[in-house]
Amino acid sequence: MTATEKSPPPTRADDADPSPTNLSHGLKQRHLSMIALGGVIGAGLFVGSGTAIAAAGPAAILAYAASGLLVMLVMRMLGEMSAAHPSSGSFSTHAERAIGPWAGFTVGWIFWFLLCVVVAIEGIGAAAIMTGWFPGTESWMWVALFMVLFTGSNLTAVKNFGEYEFWFALIKVLAIVGFLVLGVLAVLGLLPGTESPGGSFLFGEGGFFPNGSEGLILGLLASVFAYGGLETVTIAAAESENPVRGVASAVRTAMWRIAVFYVGSIAVIVTLVPWNSEAVATGPYAAALDTLNVPAAGTVMDVVVLIALLSAMNANIYGASRMSFSLATRGQGMAFLGKVSGGVPRRTVLASSVFGFFAVLLSFWWPETVFIWLLNMIGAAVLVVWGFVAVSQIRSRRRLEREAPEKLVVRMWAFPVLTYVALAAMLAVFVLMAREEGTRTQLYFTGGLTAALVVAGLIRQKMLGQKAAVAASAPQTNGPHAASAASPEDEAEPTDSTAVELDKAEPGTTELAEGATPDEDDTAEQADESEKETVSARKR
Repeated sequence: MTATEKSPPPTRADDADPSPTNLSHGLKQRHLSMIALGGVIGAGLFVGSGTAIAAAGPAAILAYAASGLLVMLVMRMLGEMSAAHPSSGSFSTHAERAIGPWAGFTVGWIFWFLLCVVVAIEGIGAAAIMTGWFPGTESWMWVALFMVLFTGSNLTAVKNFGEYEFWFALIKVLAIVGFLVLGVLAVLGLLPGTESPGGSFLFGEGGFFPNGSEGLILGLLASVFAYGGLETVTIAAAESENPVRGVASAVRTAMWRIAVFYVGSIAVIVTLVPWNSEAVATGPYAAALDTLNVPAAGTVMDVVVLIALLSAMNANIYGASRMSFSLATRGQGMAFLGKVSGGVPRRTVLASSVFGFFAVLLSFWWPETVFIWLLNMIGAAVLVVWGFVAVSQIRSRRRLEREAPEKLVVRMWAFPVLTYVALAAMLAVFVLMAREEGTRTQLYFTGGLTAALVVAGLIRQKMLGQKAAVAASAPQTNGPHAASAASPEDEAEPTDSTAVELDKAEPGTTELAEGATPDEDDTAEQADESEKETVSARKR
């Protein structure tokens, strides 16, 4: 290599070319852009917003704005780390690098558990809509159909997942944009056949804060968890054509997506419809469309909600499979899960889908006990994930500034002040959850699950450390036959520690991913040494 030629960027374990042990890069930029757009529009917005409005009244606008600001900060932090180190393990990989293996283990498995249980919830919700349309059918039949459909799509090339999400997201975006256009025209009095309500519903039904600060707190708690799922775009970016560009674009547009889709639509609803209407509590968007005399508003929203649920099922099976695959390849899970076939981690797709369907069965077998326990365990899981993201970002940012500042393509605003502000906001939400009887149980169950995973991660980290120490102290076998002492299996698969070192390597280091060849200089040196040994032997 001449002095004028630039050396190629170092090969990372997660970014290497597709091989039997690597994921493919089949997602195009249009897939990633639409996943980022549609990922923020879910059933939590279309249905869950009714709970926040019923609790806070028009002040739900502030609740969604406040929680949206927190999510913007989290996504900015996550984007900074993911742009610097794209990985299918996303924040789990970042936590392992910045805090330690126990942290990557904890946040990775709690997120996997969260996604699998949410898959079950979404499947049950989608089945409820279908049984309403087809009364003679059973709920479990629809859940099984949807699970088979999306498990099958995730078992094929990742581009198929991308295509599903592209069209699902496009429909959701068109639906919410259409709703906003109609709503704004009605608020301004420009929609034929309707009169502008002005501020009568905003301030005339008990005021802007009809339930006081307590109502605002309840609305905040209901709204903050509606944003869960945005993290998936940083997982998907690792399988895109340009991971860094994809992450940067998704993060930089997060602000206006949250402001328009969430805060904007909530403002339209509470302006057009009385906040204390029973219809708002059960279906806020359908209630607003009814006010605008849109034909079959309820059916239209059922279709949109169904698409949102199916989209979330597809995305969460994908996210769960990639997270568990990353954990397995980093030695944080069962080794047999860390296999790839055709660029797809099919074993983790099947494992995640089976667990999700098992959770559905629990909802039929023990709906008031075991299934409720599962729901409580994930009640505050998103906040736990966000907390690990913030701590990881604080530690990794300082390391990047010191060792590889060129990797800071996306930077957290006003670091470290806003990172600490985000952490304080998360702690405040935990305190508010502890105050409220309805969320206190969720906090306890999530805390118990997190504590169990932390203990398991620390024990496992200590055991692996002891094994590494023993291996390091063992005598090394030298000589021409040393390489043949390893088994074919050992040669075929890199060790967990090797994978971690590849992932942690900084620019300027030479890395050999699986299947790579040594540098030409090293090969030449080895040939020279071999020739010298041969000549010496002949002389003897």
